[in-house]
Amino acid sequence: MAEELIINTSADKREKYESLLPQIEGLISYEDDLIANLSNIAAALKFGMNFFWVGFYIVKNDELVLGPFQGPIACTRIRMGKGVCGTAWENNETVLVPNVDEFPGHIACSSDSKSEIVLCASKDGEVKLILDVDSDQLNDFDEVDKEYLERLMKLIEGKI
Repeated sequence: MAEELIINTSADKREKYESLLPQIEGLISYEDDLIANLSNIAAALKFGMNFFWVGFYIVKNDELVLGPFQGPIACTRIRMGKGVCGTAWENNETVLVPNVDEFPGHIACSSDSKSEIVLCASKDGEVKLILDVDSDQLNDFDEVDKEYLERLMKLIEGKI
């Protein structure tokens, strides 16, 4: 069955999220496979929000391992505490970075990435995966992104 997102491209950021999140919820509601759901979520975010790069890293042993994503090729493995993703994982909290060049220890998977937001999905108090969203513009993420992407992570936590 073909799936289609309906997004008003002229809407503001909040309106796009308000439209996109229920569609993502519907998209993943009947599927139990985590990788299939993360794949569709990455595509929906890339298409719906026009992000430069969006993807997931899955916690495997003592590393974050690249999972489903949309955008240029990416770093395959990240250690805890390293870069923005490893820092978010270590602290189990959202990290919003207006300028990645000013983030201590930033891992430059793409030199075109300028700003970033990273969020965690946990189960039983333990981080299971990370959502990483990059922009090719400085200061592209704000509290609106944080609010709606944290809501998305709650949906994902329900599927872990």
